[in-house]
Amino acid sequence: MLTRRCFLATAAGAAAAAQASRPPLIETHLHLFSPDQQKFPYHPNAPYRPDPVPLEDYLVFAAEAGITGAVIVHPEPYQDDHSYLEYCFANEPSPMFFKGTCLFDPTDPATPERMGALVERNPNRIVALRIHCTRAPDEPPTTSGPIRDRDLTHEMVRHTIRAATRLGLAIQFHITPPHVRQVHFLVAQFPRTTFLIDHLARPASGTAVDYAQVLEMAYLPNVYMKFSGVHYASRQGYPYRDVRPLVRQLFRAFGPERMLWGGLGVNMDQYRRRRAVFDQMFAFTSAEDRARIQGGNARRLFWKE
Repeated sequence: MLTRRCFLATAAGAAAAAQASRPPLIETHLHLFSPDQQKFPYHPNAPYRPDPVPLEDYLVFAAEAGITGAVIVHPEPYQDDHSYLEYCFANEPSPMFFKGTCLFDPTDPATPERMGALVERNPNRIVALRIHCTRAPDEPPTTSGPIRDRDLTHEMVRHTIRAATRLGLAIQFHITPPHVRQVHFLVAQFPRTTFLIDHLARPASGTAVDYAQVLEMAYLPNVYMKFSGVHYASRQGYPYRDVRPLVRQLFRAFGPERMLWGGLGVNMDQYRRRRAVFDQMFAFTSAEDRARIQGGNARRLFWKE
């Protein structure tokens, strides 16, 4: 006789099996912000001060959306204080649900040691060092203040990339097209390092000549393109239909094995809208290719599966 307890156990097992059999849905570009400014204050050099996006609220959404893992991209308001990132690791819904990136000054001689200490405290957690360079072409590199727009030709940048590579980290570039040539030069020097390009390299912030360098980087097999921040590429607004030709071009260049989806939202309304954008952008691809972009590639890169 099938008892209620047996029925519930069987149903739970079937649900778990169904979840396990689905392609992974992995968020590769998540920012979280604590509402507790006493415990997790924004840095004095924070370039912006966002409204809270608490871990606890995100976990409710992630369960509803069926997100199977997430990379917390450590955000600039905290600068090089990774306390909230480590709090998220300690309060995740299941083991190794979260991975994270770090933010340190790539020109600071202390960065390799500090980066190593963070990785040692959080084994198998930190997956990339993020470097921001989005200044206008006529603006000089920064040497202090917020950790962004440093000189990518600085000798210490190469030392930092070597240190990150030894630690098993990727380099995640948030760049605009005018800086792609310098990034391309760096990438070519480190064939064993994985490089991630955020937000389609923000094509609307540069010229077509600049952006040709982005497409040329696709010839380097260690470069991955992130389908995120689509609004940076659009001149029309949601649902960003004018970006579709660019997505096709990037897909042809990088292929389904080197594209990642990020920025899925932090509530169901955002997720539905961004899912709709993803579906219409990649409608020309196969289900297998979409599954790679939605999570398969991220699981292979960051969870080593």
